[in-house]
Amino acid sequence: MKNSIWQSLVVGALMAVAGYAALFIAPDEKTMHVIQRIFYFHAPAGMVALLAFTIVFIANIAYLINRQPRWDWLAVSGAEVGIAFNSVVLITGPIWAKPAWGVWWAWDARLTSTLVLWLLYISFLLLRDLMADPDRRAVFSAVYGIFLFLDVPLVYFSIRIWRTQHPQPVILGGQNSGLDPTMRKVFWFCWLAMTGVMAILIHQRYKLEQARHEFEELRLRAEQLSAEEPGISPPAGAMRT
Repeated sequence: MKNSIWQSLVVGALMAVAGYAALFIAPDEKTMHVIQRIFYFHAPAGMVALLAFTIVFIANIAYLINRQPRWDWLAVSGAEVGIAFNSVVLITGPIWAKPAWGVWWAWDARLTSTLVLWLLYISFLLLRDLMADPDRRAVFSAVYGIFLFLDVPLVYFSIRIWRTQHPQPVILGGQNSGLDPTMRKVFWFCWLAMTGVMAILIHQRYKLEQARHEFEELRLRAEQLSAEEPGISPPAGAMRT
């Protein structure tokens, strides 16, 4: 418990410093000026979302190999956190696009593939809720999750493969790409802070999924006992999912 509190405080402090650096330390961009500062929240959130979905992909493969429930817990935890960061991208993107492009949205490769990615992982969570059997749900989720991951490299490489309205990459881009040294330091600090937030959220969500799994096992055990001995009723609330 103490470790979780300290970790949260450290990450909270990192986010506070990152926000200050993005707003006040990073130099002004010469064409977009103040609106460009949303870049320090928009781009790191997108990178962290892809990292979370990569964790889901690895967890799905690991579950199919050894069928240990902990990998399924990690997969659903990573999916929910990835959706949260992907939502940040989809919210901050139009806020940035309107003053920069004159429109809130453009159906280009990067924006469309990012929206599709968000919808796919939403469907991942919705389909899980339709299956009551834990083992069947975990197997289906693992197979479906591996399929969904195909959109992750598509999102990443979209602006490298196609000419889009979305700006070309300034992080890990090709020739003539890059940032001012101070901008680059602020960007990577913001990414580090958001990665810390992702790690804490996945850890906490994992613990919740573990507790849910343990409750489900107790519920099933109580139902079995009540079926074997009709005089024994399951504990209050045990019949609820």
